[in-house]
Amino acid sequence: MHRLGIIVLYCLLVPPISFAQHPPNTQIGQQTFSFMDESRHRPVVTEVWYPTDDTLKANDKVFSPFTRQYTVRNGQLPIHKMPLIMLSHGTGGGRLTMEWLAQGLAQNGFIVAAVDHWGNTYDNKVALEFLKPWERPLDISFALTALLTNTAFSTVIDSQRIGGAGFSFGGYTVIALAGAVLDYNTLLTYYKTTGRREIDIPELPGVAQYLNDPSLKAAIKKLPSLKEHRLSAFLAISPALGQGFQRKDQVKAIQSPLYIMGAQSDSIAPVKTNARHFHRLISGSDYYEFGGKTGHYVMLNEAINEVKKSDPIYFSDVVTVNRHQVHMEVIRLATQFFRNRLSGY
Repeated sequence: MHRLGIIVLYCLLVPPISFAQHPPNTQIGQQTFSFMDESRHRPVVTEVWYPTDDTLKANDKVFSPFTRQYTVRNGQLPIHKMPLIMLSHGTGGGRLTMEWLAQGLAQNGFIVAAVDHWGNTYDNKVALEFLKPWERPLDISFALTALLTNTAFSTVIDSQRIGGAGFSFGGYTVIALAGAVLDYNTLLTYYKTTGRREIDIPELPGVAQYLNDPSLKAAIKKLPSLKEHRLSAFLAISPALGQGFQRKDQVKAIQSPLYIMGAQSDSIAPVKTNARHFHRLISGSDYYEFGGKTGHYVMLNEAINEVKKSDPIYFSDVVTVNRHQVHMEVIRLATQFFRNRLSGY
């Protein structure tokens, strides 16, 4: 396992340390659910964060390699209904790799649920699964149904105020949930030619050898509808798979608010062929771009110095980029967007 996977797994097993620079205004509860989608024979492990009035326990305060707020494990749920944001991680990540965003939204009055996309996580990398983008939106929809039918959470989730957010491959995921339809053959052609660099990623090497897999060719002939009508606002951060969308008719079903964020120096999902491209193609979408040397992996959790040194690709930024400040700005913009765009907030 790559060291990134080891430290993320460690983070999964032990709750995090507190923010040193940005003390929270509220305690955050955290729960883990091991859902199973029997129809696809697919686990959908889901992490949920929410505001809680519970106090931290001694065993909540343990070390983590990431800079995060302590959370109250299985803390008391809110007493009032709150909006829910479904969160989708990037390739080779996991449900905890953007906990800074989950916690930031929870501090601002949201419940946040992030899923592990099976076969595309740090501890379960299956190259062929990377080439099945339709599975990810289905994961989100399944987890949403599971939460809305959960006895405890069904009483605190406002089913009329549900949004989606995602990073990188997860950015594509929420765009698909909004109603965009991927042209899979066009995307595969791009990967095989001028877009080879975008599929040769450090998290999952060797994906390109599966581009002609016969099971993929069979699967794309019967792809399901992915639009999720229960979600009514979407945030796509550094979205990928942009070159699978070339025609306006592919995005005509997007009627809900969509906010796209990009990073000028993103070399993994370059803004020219992804974030900016999506924004130009999708009428009515909002757009924000971080300038300068801001790159792709700035959206991952902040790490302690030892981890920055051992995994600089993922956790170290150029001196002109302050990851913490970028995160705080994303939280501010995301909070503003969802408050304004989720009906009835």
